[in-house]
Amino acid sequence: MTNKEIEGMTDASIGTPEQLRDPNYTPPMAKAIPLGIQHVLAMFVSNVTPAIIVAGAAGFGFGSNSPDFPEMLYLIQMSMLFAGIATLFQTIGMGPVGARLPIVQGTSFAFVPIMIPAVAGLGVAGLGGLMTGVLIGGIFHFCLGFFVGRIRYALPPLVTGLIVLMIGLALVRVGIQYAAGGVPKMGKPEFGTVAMWTPALVVVVVTLGIKFFTKGFMAVAAVLIGIIAGYIVAMMMGQVNFGNVGRAAMFSLPVPFKYGFEINWAIVIGMCFMAVVSAIETVGDTSGITKGGAGREATDKEVAGATFADGLGTAVAGVFGGLPNTSFSQNVGLVAMTGVMSRHVVTIGAIFLIVCGLIPKIGAIINTVPINVLGGGVIVMFGMVCASGVNMLSEVKWNRRNMVIFAIALSVSFGLQLEPSALQHLGKTAQILLTSGLLPAAFIAIVLNLVLPEDID
Repeated sequence: MTNKEIEGMTDASIGTPEQLRDPNYTPPMAKAIPLGIQHVLAMFVSNVTPAIIVAGAAGFGFGSNSPDFPEMLYLIQMSMLFAGIATLFQTIGMGPVGARLPIVQGTSFAFVPIMIPAVAGLGVAGLGGLMTGVLIGGIFHFCLGFFVGRIRYALPPLVTGLIVLMIGLALVRVGIQYAAGGVPKMGKPEFGTVAMWTPALVVVVVTLGIKFFTKGFMAVAAVLIGIIAGYIVAMMMGQVNFGNVGRAAMFSLPVPFKYGFEINWAIVIGMCFMAVVSAIETVGDTSGITKGGAGREATDKEVAGATFADGLGTAVAGVFGGLPNTSFSQNVGLVAMTGVMSRHVVTIGAIFLIVCGLIPKIGAIINTVPINVLGGGVIVMFGMVCASGVNMLSEVKWNRRNMVIFAIALSVSFGLQLEPSALQHLGKTAQILLTSGLLPAAFIAIVLNLVLPEDID
């Protein structure tokens, strides 16, 4: 029996070709539940990692002696809960909100370069300004839904590719730091030892092996499987601590304005600027879903609804101590791979995420993953972010004009990120915005692309 015949039998057991292309179709529950959980597994690590990075930057993350360390559990919990809630906004919808397509929402890496300098070393005290920024940024993001189609012209592949590349470049340092033992071990003899690097390298090697030598679900969940392999190695080396699992509650509800309300203009401006980038990414993901799953273009109503859901999900998350949400591109690929366009399959995955988010013990179990093991996973993920940016840039026509725009934007933004002390005489707000690397790159690229004539050559 050929592979094509086997795939045909599999598809027939889920539904007819017409049904599989229909977002409103619900496959048999015996198939729908595993398909929904598969969507969660594909995005799970990427979804909780930003919360872990933010906690680490603030000073109460992995390996810290901070009495606020349990707050990382809460941030992880909110990442799962509001990824699920934001996904329901997309799949079920409310009025104009939601594309009513199988779009999976999750915590966005794009905002991490803005969040790290905003909370660096401030502990829990830095979270009030951060969450207020997330809330305001989410409201701004929601408003973009009214005219998102009209601003797409300002963000061609030259601009979006550069922005995605800068997101990856801003984060690769974090991956190496984690793999070597994390910020708490920096400056100490155990930082960068073979004991630290071994589990991280196991994650990288296993992830690559699974990605390239398996197909289907295994390939989709390659990073998760790699982290499990590294976790087992770390456990055998005595690096796993289960102390916090027993102390974590079995059930807990989110707390509104848990960290207070505090306006930090650097964060607010950064969040609003990145909301534009996130909105464009969501437009791309919405188009990718309809093309890959149904063989058609996304409608204006679907694009606007997806953007509204993006912003609403982020704003609601900010109220309860969650981080910004966006559509997850890896799940777009999963829809294309499975051929199942059902939004109700993703709804099942969203419910699974919400249940996980209400059980702190699950967050505590995630917390047992050593930081060097997580480092192996994020090295792969952040490298893939860079690769995605390069892939977008491959669509650019590299004439002299575009090379000048790219060169100036990259040189200034990456240079400021590498040498932040060059701006030490500016105010704190300007320092945070300009040394992120991301915002100056986007600003320079957008302005030059709009101002420079096309016929510069």
